[in-house]
Amino acid sequence: MAGTSKGEHRIGLLNGIAAYGMWGLVPLFWPLLKPAGAMEILAHRMVWSLVFVAVALVFVRRWAWAGELLRRPRRLALIAVAAAVITVNWGVYIWAVNSGHVVEASLGYFINPLMTIGLGVLLLKERLRPAQWAAVGVGFAAVVVLTVGYGRPPWISLCLAVSFATYGLVKKKVGLGGVESLAAETAIQFLPALAYLIWLSTRGDLTFATEGPAHATLLASTGIVTALPLVCFGAAAIRVPLSTLGLLQYLAPVFQFLLGILYFHEAMPPERWAGFALVWLALVLLTWDAMRSAHRARVLAISRRTDPAAVAVDAVDV
Repeated sequence: MAGTSKGEHRIGLLNGIAAYGMWGLVPLFWPLLKPAGAMEILAHRMVWSLVFVAVALVFVRRWAWAGELLRRPRRLALIAVAAAVITVNWGVYIWAVNSGHVVEASLGYFINPLMTIGLGVLLLKERLRPAQWAAVGVGFAAVVVLTVGYGRPPWISLCLAVSFATYGLVKKKVGLGGVESLAAETAIQFLPALAYLIWLSTRGDLTFATEGPAHATLLASTGIVTALPLVCFGAAAIRVPLSTLGLLQYLAPVFQFLLGILYFHEAMPPERWAGFALVWLALVLLTWDAMRSAHRARVLAISRRTDPAAVAVDAVDV
Protein backbone atom coordinates (compact mmCIF):
# COMPACT_ATOMS: atom_id res chain seq x y z
CA MET A 1 0.00 0.00 0.00
CA ALA A 2 2.84 2.38 0.83
CA GLY A 3 4.47 1.65 -2.53
CA THR A 4 1.20 2.41 -4.32
CA SER A 5 0.83 5.68 -2.40
CA LYS A 6 4.40 6.65 -3.26
CA GLY A 7 3.77 5.84 -6.92
CA GLU A 8 0.58 7.92 -6.94
CA HIS A 9 2.46 10.83 -5.38
CA ARG A 10 5.14 10.59 -8.06
CA ILE A 11 2.50 10.58 -10.81
CA GLY A 12 0.83 13.59 -9.21
CA LEU A 13 4.10 15.46 -8.93
CA LEU A 14 4.98 14.80 -12.58
CA ASN A 15 1.52 15.97 -13.66
CA GLY A 16 1.88 19.12 -11.56
CA ILE A 17 5.26 19.90 -13.09
CA ALA A 18 3.82 19.23 -16.55
CA ALA A 19 0.83 21.53 -15.95
CA TYR A 20 2.79 24.48 -14.59
CA GLY A 21 5.60 23.84 -17.07
CA MET A 22 3.18 24.09 -20.00
CA TRP A 23 1.63 27.25 -18.54
CA GLY A 24 5.12 28.66 -18.12
CA LEU A 25 6.21 27.88 -21.69
CA VAL A 26 3.01 29.03 -23.42
CA PRO A 27 4.57 32.43 -24.36
CA LEU A 28 6.49 30.47 -27.01
CA PHE A 29 3.20 29.41 -28.61
CA TRP A 30 1.20 32.64 -29.08
CA PRO A 31 3.71 34.35 -31.44
CA LEU A 32 3.43 31.32 -33.76
CA LEU A 33 -0.17 32.35 -34.46
CA LYS A 34 0.71 35.66 -36.11
CA PRO A 35 -0.50 37.35 -38.30
CA ALA A 36 -3.70 36.60 -36.37
CA GLY A 37 -4.39 39.39 -33.91
CA ALA A 38 -4.98 38.90 -30.20
CA MET A 39 -8.78 39.06 -30.55
CA GLU A 40 -8.89 36.43 -33.29
CA ILE A 41 -6.57 34.16 -31.29
CA LEU A 42 -8.77 34.65 -28.22
CA ALA A 43 -11.92 33.76 -30.17
CA HIS A 44 -10.28 30.63 -31.60
CA ARG A 45 -9.14 29.66 -28.11
CA MET A 46 -12.74 29.82 -26.86
CA VAL A 47 -14.21 27.89 -29.80
CA TRP A 48 -11.60 25.14 -30.00
CA SER A 49 -11.36 24.72 -26.22
CA LEU A 50 -15.05 23.82 -26.15
CA VAL A 51 -14.56 21.36 -29.01
CA PHE A 52 -11.62 19.69 -27.23
CA VAL A 53 -13.27 19.38 -23.80
CA ALA A 54 -16.56 18.22 -25.34
CA VAL A 55 -14.75 15.37 -27.10
CA ALA A 56 -12.95 14.54 -23.83
CA LEU A 57 -16.21 14.47 -21.88
CA VAL A 58 -17.86 12.27 -24.51
CA PHE A 59 -14.92 9.89 -24.25
CA VAL A 60 -15.12 9.62 -20.42
CA ARG A 61 -18.95 9.87 -20.39
CA ARG A 62 -19.17 12.60 -17.76
CA TRP A 63 -22.31 14.65 -18.49
CA ALA A 64 -24.42 14.36 -15.31
CA TRP A 65 -23.00 17.64 -13.95
CA ALA A 66 -24.41 19.61 -16.93
CA GLY A 67 -28.05 18.85 -16.14
CA GLU A 68 -27.51 19.68 -12.49
CA LEU A 69 -25.86 22.97 -13.42
CA LEU A 70 -28.77 24.00 -15.65
CA ARG A 71 -31.16 23.45 -12.73
CA ARG A 72 -29.20 25.85 -10.49
CA PRO A 73 -29.44 29.41 -11.88
CA ARG A 74 -27.19 30.95 -9.20
CA ARG A 75 -24.40 28.50 -9.95
CA LEU A 76 -24.88 29.09 -13.67
CA ALA A 77 -24.60 32.84 -13.10
CA LEU A 78 -21.30 32.31 -11.31
CA ILE A 79 -20.06 30.27 -14.28
CA ALA A 80 -20.99 33.22 -16.52
CA VAL A 81 -18.97 35.56 -14.28
CA ALA A 82 -16.02 33.15 -14.40
CA ALA A 83 -16.28 33.01 -18.20
CA ALA A 84 -16.27 36.81 -18.45
CA VAL A 85 -13.30 37.20 -16.10
CA ILE A 86 -11.18 34.52 -17.74
CA THR A 87 -11.96 36.07 -21.14
CA VAL A 88 -10.33 39.29 -19.93
CA ASN A 89 -7.39 37.32 -18.52
CA TRP A 90 -6.81 35.32 -21.71
CA GLY A 91 -7.17 38.35 -23.96
CA VAL A 92 -4.77 40.56 -22.01
CA TYR A 93 -2.22 37.76 -21.71
CA ILE A 94 -2.23 36.93 -25.44
CA TRP A 95 -1.94 40.61 -26.34
CA ALA A 96 0.86 41.14 -23.79
CA VAL A 97 2.96 38.24 -25.07
CA ASN A 98 2.55 39.15 -28.73
CA SER A 99 3.26 42.82 -27.98
CA GLY A 100 6.58 42.20 -26.20
CA HIS A 101 5.46 42.35 -22.55
CA VAL A 102 6.25 38.80 -21.40
CA VAL A 103 8.13 39.94 -18.28
CA GLU A 104 5.32 42.22 -17.17
CA ALA A 105 2.83 39.40 -17.81
CA SER A 106 4.89 37.06 -15.63
CA LEU A 107 4.74 39.64 -12.84
CA GLY A 108 0.95 39.32 -12.87
CA TYR A 109 1.19 35.65 -11.89
CA PHE A 110 3.88 36.35 -9.31
CA ILE A 111 1.60 38.83 -7.52
CA ASN A 112 -1.52 36.69 -7.98
CA PRO A 113 -1.20 35.08 -4.49
CA LEU A 114 -1.00 38.58 -2.95
CA MET A 115 -4.06 39.67 -4.92
CA THR A 116 -5.93 36.56 -3.80
CA ILE A 117 -5.20 37.45 -0.19
CA GLY A 118 -6.37 41.02 -0.82
CA LEU A 119 -9.67 39.80 -2.26
CA GLY A 120 -10.10 37.50 0.73
CA VAL A 121 -9.77 40.44 3.09
CA LEU A 122 -12.00 42.79 1.08
CA LEU A 123 -14.76 40.39 0.01
CA LEU A 124 -14.66 37.51 2.49
CA LYS A 125 -13.56 39.53 5.55
CA GLU A 126 -10.71 37.10 6.21
CA ARG A 127 -8.23 37.92 8.97
CA LEU A 128 -4.56 37.93 8.08
CA ARG A 129 -1.63 36.77 10.16
CA PRO A 130 1.22 39.25 10.72
CA ALA A 131 3.45 37.61 8.10
CA GLN A 132 0.65 37.87 5.54
CA TRP A 133 0.18 41.57 6.32
CA ALA A 134 3.93 42.04 5.89
CA ALA A 135 3.83 40.26 2.52
CA VAL A 136 0.95 42.44 1.32
CA GLY A 137 2.83 45.56 2.42
CA VAL A 138 5.99 44.50 0.60
CA GLY A 139 3.92 43.66 -2.47
CA PHE A 140 2.35 47.14 -2.44
CA ALA A 141 5.83 48.67 -2.19
CA ALA A 142 6.87 46.58 -5.19
CA VAL A 143 3.99 47.97 -7.26
CA VAL A 144 5.05 51.52 -6.32
CA VAL A 145 8.66 50.84 -7.33
CA LEU A 146 7.57 49.25 -10.62
CA THR A 147 5.23 52.16 -11.34
CA VAL A 148 8.21 54.51 -11.04
CA GLY A 149 10.33 52.18 -13.17
CA TYR A 150 7.79 51.79 -15.98
CA GLY A 151 6.67 55.41 -15.82
CA ARG A 152 3.11 54.09 -15.40
CA PRO A 153 1.32 51.54 -13.21
CA PRO A 154 2.11 47.96 -14.33
CA TRP A 155 -1.45 47.66 -15.62
CA ILE A 156 -0.86 44.41 -17.53
CA SER A 157 0.38 42.69 -14.36
CA LEU A 158 -2.41 44.16 -12.22
CA CYS A 159 -5.10 43.24 -14.75
CA LEU A 160 -3.84 39.65 -15.00
CA ALA A 161 -3.52 39.31 -11.23
CA VAL A 162 -6.94 40.79 -10.44
CA SER A 163 -8.73 38.82 -13.16
CA PHE A 164 -7.10 35.51 -12.24
CA ALA A 165 -7.60 36.01 -8.50
CA THR A 166 -11.27 36.84 -9.13
CA TYR A 167 -11.55 33.80 -11.38
CA GLY A 168 -10.13 31.58 -8.63
CA LEU A 169 -12.54 33.04 -6.07
CA VAL A 170 -15.56 32.43 -8.33
CA LYS A 171 -14.39 28.90 -9.20
CA LYS A 172 -14.12 28.13 -5.50
CA LYS A 173 -17.76 29.15 -5.08
CA VAL A 174 -18.88 27.07 -8.08
CA GLY A 175 -17.10 23.89 -7.01
CA LEU A 176 -16.93 22.18 -10.42
CA GLY A 177 -14.04 20.03 -11.60
CA GLY A 178 -11.45 21.59 -13.89
CA VAL A 179 -12.53 20.03 -17.20
CA GLU A 180 -16.24 20.39 -16.39
CA SER A 181 -15.76 24.03 -15.42
CA LEU A 182 -13.82 24.77 -18.61
CA ALA A 183 -16.57 23.11 -20.65
CA ALA A 184 -19.26 25.26 -19.00
CA GLU A 185 -17.25 28.47 -19.35
CA THR A 186 -16.35 27.91 -22.99
CA ALA A 187 -19.97 26.94 -23.75
CA ILE A 188 -20.91 30.46 -22.62
CA GLN A 189 -18.03 31.97 -24.60
CA PHE A 190 -18.69 29.89 -27.73
CA LEU A 191 -21.46 31.82 -29.51
CA PRO A 192 -19.94 35.32 -29.06
CA ALA A 193 -16.54 33.97 -30.16
CA LEU A 194 -18.00 32.19 -33.18
CA ALA A 195 -19.98 35.31 -34.12
CA TYR A 196 -16.80 37.38 -33.96
CA LEU A 197 -14.94 34.93 -36.22
CA ILE A 198 -17.82 34.98 -38.72
CA TRP A 199 -17.76 38.79 -38.66
CA LEU A 200 -14.01 38.77 -39.33
CA SER A 201 -14.62 36.40 -42.24
CA THR A 202 -17.20 38.72 -43.82
CA ARG A 203 -14.63 41.53 -43.65
CA GLY A 204 -11.94 39.36 -45.20
CA ASP A 205 -9.79 39.65 -42.04
CA LEU A 206 -10.00 36.03 -40.83
CA THR A 207 -6.49 34.58 -41.05
CA PHE A 208 -7.76 31.05 -40.33
CA ALA A 209 -8.92 30.73 -43.95
CA THR A 210 -6.20 32.72 -45.69
CA GLU A 211 -2.81 31.74 -44.21
CA GLY A 212 -2.69 28.07 -45.18
CA PRO A 213 -3.39 24.75 -43.45
CA ALA A 214 -0.43 24.97 -41.04
CA HIS A 215 -1.70 28.26 -39.64
CA ALA A 216 -5.25 26.90 -39.38
CA THR A 217 -3.97 23.83 -37.52
CA LEU A 218 -2.07 25.99 -35.05
CA LEU A 219 -5.17 28.08 -34.38
CA ALA A 220 -7.24 24.94 -33.86
CA SER A 221 -4.62 23.60 -31.44
CA THR A 222 -5.35 26.49 -29.05
CA GLY A 223 -8.01 24.19 -27.61
CA ILE A 224 -5.40 21.56 -26.73
CA VAL A 225 -2.99 24.19 -25.40
CA THR A 226 -5.75 25.46 -23.11
CA ALA A 227 -7.19 22.16 -21.90
CA LEU A 228 -4.17 19.81 -21.65
CA PRO A 229 -2.43 21.66 -18.76
CA LEU A 230 -5.77 21.72 -16.96
CA VAL A 231 -6.11 17.95 -17.30
CA CYS A 232 -2.60 17.51 -15.88
CA PHE A 233 -3.39 19.91 -13.06
CA GLY A 234 -6.52 17.92 -12.19
CA ALA A 235 -4.46 14.72 -12.06
CA ALA A 236 -1.96 16.44 -9.74
CA ALA A 237 -4.55 18.03 -7.45
CA ILE A 238 -5.96 14.67 -6.33
CA ARG A 239 -2.55 13.09 -5.71
CA VAL A 240 -0.30 15.69 -4.05
CA PRO A 241 -0.81 17.96 -1.03
CA LEU A 242 -1.98 21.53 -1.54
CA SER A 243 1.29 22.73 -0.03
CA THR A 244 3.17 21.04 -2.88
CA LEU A 245 0.85 22.56 -5.49
CA GLY A 246 1.34 25.94 -3.83
CA LEU A 247 5.08 25.70 -4.43
CA LEU A 248 4.72 24.30 -7.95
CA GLN A 249 2.56 27.26 -8.99
CA TYR A 250 5.65 29.48 -9.06
CA LEU A 251 7.13 27.40 -11.89
CA ALA A 252 4.87 29.11 -14.46
CA PRO A 253 5.82 32.75 -13.79
CA VAL A 254 9.49 31.77 -13.31
CA PHE A 255 9.56 30.17 -16.77
CA GLN A 256 7.71 33.16 -18.25
CA PHE A 257 10.11 35.60 -16.61
CA LEU A 258 13.16 33.72 -17.88
CA LEU A 259 11.69 33.51 -21.39
CA GLY A 260 11.04 37.25 -21.35
CA ILE A 261 14.65 38.03 -20.49
CA LEU A 262 16.63 35.25 -22.18
CA TYR A 263 14.53 34.44 -25.25
CA PHE A 264 12.56 37.60 -26.03
CA HIS A 265 15.39 39.87 -24.76
CA GLU A 266 13.12 42.30 -22.93
CA ALA A 267 14.77 45.13 -20.99
CA MET A 268 15.24 44.83 -17.22
CA PRO A 269 16.63 48.13 -15.86
CA PRO A 270 17.66 48.28 -12.17
CA GLU A 271 14.34 49.67 -10.94
CA ARG A 272 12.46 46.71 -12.42
CA TRP A 273 14.88 44.28 -10.79
CA ALA A 274 14.22 46.12 -7.51
CA GLY A 275 10.46 45.78 -7.98
CA PHE A 276 10.66 42.09 -8.82
CA ALA A 277 12.99 41.51 -5.86
CA LEU A 278 10.36 43.00 -3.54
CA VAL A 279 7.68 40.77 -5.06
CA TRP A 280 9.86 37.70 -4.55
CA LEU A 281 10.50 38.76 -0.93
CA ALA A 282 6.75 38.98 -0.40
CA LEU A 283 6.31 35.48 -1.85
CA VAL A 284 9.04 34.12 0.43
CA LEU A 285 7.16 35.57 3.42
CA LEU A 286 3.90 34.01 2.23
CA THR A 287 5.49 30.61 1.60
CA TRP A 288 7.26 30.59 4.97
CA ASP A 289 4.03 31.56 6.75
CA ALA A 290 2.01 28.90 4.90
CA MET A 291 4.55 26.17 5.74
CA ARG A 292 4.64 27.23 9.40
CA SER A 293 0.84 27.27 9.57
CA ALA A 294 0.63 23.81 7.96
CA HIS A 295 3.20 22.47 10.44
CA ARG A 296 1.23 23.83 13.38
CA ALA A 297 -1.97 22.31 12.00
CA ARG A 298 -0.27 18.90 11.76
CA VAL A 299 1.04 19.19 15.33
CA LEU A 300 -2.46 20.12 16.53
CA ALA A 301 -3.98 17.15 14.70
CA ILE A 302 -1.46 14.77 16.26
CA SER A 303 -2.10 16.27 19.70
CA ARG A 304 -5.85 15.81 19.26
CA ARG A 305 -5.36 12.12 18.49
CA THR A 306 -2.85 11.37 21.25
CA ASP A 307 -3.47 13.81 24.10
CA PRO A 308 -6.88 15.54 24.31
CA ALA A 309 -5.63 17.72 27.18
CA ALA A 310 -3.00 19.26 24.88
CA VAL A 311 -5.55 20.43 22.33
CA ALA A 312 -6.54 23.55 24.27
CA VAL A 313 -2.89 24.58 24.75
CA ASP A 314 -2.03 24.05 21.05
CA ALA A 315 -5.17 25.88 19.95
CA VAL A 316 -4.14 28.93 21.97
CA ASP A 317 -0.66 28.88 20.38
CA VAL A 318 -2.08 28.68 16.85
